[in-house]
Amino acid sequence: HGYKAVTVKLPLGDIQAEQFHQLAGLTRRYGGGRARITIQQNIAMRWVPEGALYEVWQELGRIGFGASGADEVEDVVSCPGTDSCKLGITSSMGVAKAVAEGLQEMDIQDPLVKQMHVKMSGCPNGCGQHHIGDIGFHGAVMKAPGGQVPAYEMFLGGSYDDGDARIGQRLKARVPAKMMPEAVKSMIAFYQEQRSEGELFKDFVARVGSKS
Repeated sequence: HGYKAVTVKLPLGDIQAEQFHQLAGLTRRYGGGRARITIQQNIAMRWVPEGALYEVWQELGRIGFGASGADEVEDVVSCPGTDSCKLGITSSMGVAKAVAEGLQEMDIQDPLVKQMHVKMSGCPNGCGQHHIGDIGFHGAVMKAPGGQVPAYEMFLGGSYDDGDARIGQRLKARVPAKMMPEAVKSMIAFYQEQRSEGELFKDFVARVGSKS
């Protein structure tokens, strides 16, 4: 009683060396000198006194990590892709940033959409956990008039909720990398238009099917 856990949102898991030093100082002052990396590429500080929450939020804002929305739909997860991985097929970090920016432009207030997770990997190996995201995709290539272009294979309806783990249903079509932000927004819009009252995205996909 009297303590909280604070999730620090790190967009795409990015953090600079100086920010890491400042965050370490915060954990020493407010979190017993400990922090954890979460499955969403964020950092969790535990045992933060309730009375210090506002001050912690102010300090996080000065560091550059005061944004809200941790673990929500705009908090996209991605592996490094071709930026630093020899197995990568696509530049997943760049596409993930574009997808996140597209979701932010939507100004999503729908609670059923806000709780969704978007995850992506630069290849089929799944380091970005694409197979368990509500919307997931991994790097691939597809033929175009000028040759091969980077693309993504999509998976819908995955889940890692307690007691309800699901592997997403794979779509047969591939989507060009530059079309991914619009593809994600279109899927969310279709879900909002066609879902039943209170229906979660994963249940909507199970009912409607990936062919729709």
